[in-house]
Amino acid sequence: MSRTVRLGVIAAAIMGAAPAVQAYEAGELIGRAGIAVVDPDSSSGNLNSNALGEIDGARVSVGSDTQLGLTLSYMLTDQLAVGVLGATPFKHDIKGDGSVLGGTGKLAETRHLPPTITLQYFPMPSASKLQPYAGIGVNYTNFFEEKTTQTLTNTYASLAAGVDRTDIELDDSFGVAAELGLDYMITENVGINAAVWWVDIDTEATINAYAGNTRADTSTIDVDIDPWVYMVGVSYRF
Repeated sequence: MSRTVRLGVIAAAIMGAAPAVQAYEAGELIGRAGIAVVDPDSSSGNLNSNALGEIDGARVSVGSDTQLGLTLSYMLTDQLAVGVLGATPFKHDIKGDGSVLGGTGKLAETRHLPPTITLQYFPMPSASKLQPYAGIGVNYTNFFEEKTTQTLTNTYASLAAGVDRTDIELDDSFGVAAELGLDYMITENVGINAAVWWVDIDTEATINAYAGNTRADTSTIDVDIDPWVYMVGVSYRF
């Protein structure tokens, strides 16, 4: 199913929402847990090497991952809430892309946490059993446990004799986040939830190549990760 179709399904649910007997009210807390998929719509610039200069076609892409997602909404009014998105750490493979690195496979990996805060709007009356919502806010992404593969080290060794080790570090990111979601209350407190986010995540990766104990080269590459995040799970109203 394409991203456009998925957004269309959520939009159709919002338009078709019908009032019932449940209620979201100011001061309530809605917690949600479920399966969250981070699907990067990634692109990158060219690798820039101190020793070799810019290498046209030396680019990377970022793979997807699935983890436990957790969200909270605190109702400021019957229709406005502050939402928080969290998750267990996501792990992403960084793969070669472009005319030079395409087909080389996995070059590195990283873990990240993507805490996101949004201001959410619930358009339906507070007595509606079906509660769609939309939100806009900010994301902070913290990258950690970055590692390179032997494939990346071998690639550098083919360009600079003697290279036998590499490492990588990714800068943390601040960016805009937008979301659409839907709660359907099955009982007074328990419901089901579906949500989708788009998150602006941009980072600069710094790669060091070593020949023995000597740093032979330092390279950087700008990467736009910009993932879609999909989550389906259960909700509980406190």
